[in-house]
Amino acid sequence: MDFLPVRLHPDQDLRCALEALLSERGMSAAFVLQGIGSLSVARIRFAGRSEITELREDLEILSLGGSLSPDGAHLHMTVSDARGHVTGGHVAPGCIVRTTAEILLAPLPDHRFSREPDAASGWDELVIRLAR
Repeated sequence: MDFLPVRLHPDQDLRCALEALLSERGMSAAFVLQGIGSLSVARIRFAGRSEITELREDLEILSLGGSLSPDGAHLHMTVSDARGHVTGGHVAPGCIVRTTAEILLAPLPDHRFSREPDAASGWDELVIRLAR
């Protein structure tokens, strides 16, 4: 398996940058194995909620993981504030890198990911296919 280390720079949108990277590299499936760094803005959707919570302060990314498909990213992260309080959930667009984000991707060239409606969950969920 090949890995792709990525560094994002200040003021980049974390989720949008990863989605753009997937497209630029012509990848159809990848997993985010881990990510660390810092944010000035975190936009997180908590479990069972539809609204986005926005945090605007110096934040450390403690963990970042998920999947990337041409239909978009499904990412979860935990962040901590200057007091050490930890918050986590689903990553929404608008998470802005403060100093750096160091991310390890695992491209899956033999697969194609898509997101399709799932009647059981009510959300667009991951569908995994072999690439042809």
